[in-house]
Amino acid sequence: MSDLNIKEVVREKYAQAALRVAEPSSCCSGGAALDGCNPITSNLYADHETGALPDAAVLASLGCGNPTALAELKLGETVLDLGSGGGIDVLLSARRVGPTGKAYGLDMTEEMLALARENQKKAGATNVEFLKGEIEAIPLPDNSVDVIISNCVINLSADKDKVLREAFRVLKPGGRFAVSDVVTRGDIPEQIRKDVLAWVGCIAGALDADDYRAKLAGAGFDAIGVEPTRVYKVDDAREFLISKGFDVDAMAKQVDGKFMSAFVRAAKPRTTIQASCCGPACCN
Repeated sequence: MSDLNIKEVVREKYAQAALRVAEPSSCCSGGAALDGCNPITSNLYADHETGALPDAAVLASLGCGNPTALAELKLGETVLDLGSGGGIDVLLSARRVGPTGKAYGLDMTEEMLALARENQKKAGATNVEFLKGEIEAIPLPDNSVDVIISNCVINLSADKDKVLREAFRVLKPGGRFAVSDVVTRGDIPEQIRKDVLAWVGCIAGALDADDYRAKLAGAGFDAIGVEPTRVYKVDDAREFLISKGFDVDAMAKQVDGKFMSAFVRAAKPRTTIQASCCGPACCN
């Protein structure tokens, strides 16, 4: 299947998830709104974080971590969430950076953007802006963002190198890349990788941890780290595999401990403009 077709399947699946959450009678939460991520999306946020947020922002959470809690956001910073969905991480970031900061959310799905903007209105967040676009072509200028966060989205892209290059481009020198993502260790059965529903379910598109580090370095980042936040075992994978129609007994042991939620961090090096300096007198 082509990269374009994968993107359209992802778009449609997330659009349906947003519509389910928006329905007044919906009982969906993150894992229910988007089948396939149940073992990954549960219990990510503390009650004190979600208590003041609109219910729909919490119900639409489809991530695999809590990047806002790990990104060490500071007052006055500008934050960009890649694949912001219903807006939960953008709204949490907006609180942390305060009124002098700014939190952007980027999403390619109209339905998710509509849901996120409604959640922004309900939350009364004035330092938030949701942008339509793709994470492979971020609609922001070079060197304009202090921190990039993302939550179980980069693994869905078929061109991760382009995503990371774009992230590097928009970050300011010294800016931080701080994302939660699904990362693999060792080989994943090819049958899973070929199933488009597994892409949408946050598994088949995941990078091996070593490949993630290499791609970040190739994009120009340094201070790279991949820190597991939850390693999945057979019992976690069993429900997922059954939901996809796989022969669990034949496959479950092959994925035991081979995929995990992780906090992936890196930094854009600070540049020093001294190359043309001819001595102390001419640098004043």
